[in-house]
Amino acid sequence: MVTLSLKDGGVLGSISDEDFQILADYLEEESEADVDYYIGPDTIVMLEDDGASPALLALLKEAVGDSEGADVVWTRD
Repeated sequence: MVTLSLKDGGVLGSISDEDFQILADYLEEESEADVDYYIGPDTIVMLEDDGASPALLALLKEAVGDSEGADVVWTRD
């Protein structure tokens, strides 16, 4: 399991290893030590179109809300 949190604080929830792999496959990591992703509304649409689970999409939508995007940090449980 992987826990997603907002970079500026606040745990969003846990996702499966499969959902995390979807994030890792589609989003850019700046280095092997990089543990955050910038998620915007377009990112959520792309992930939805590519079959991301409803649970993952719900967490990401909560993170972004009405904003232009949010930095989401991940930690492996």
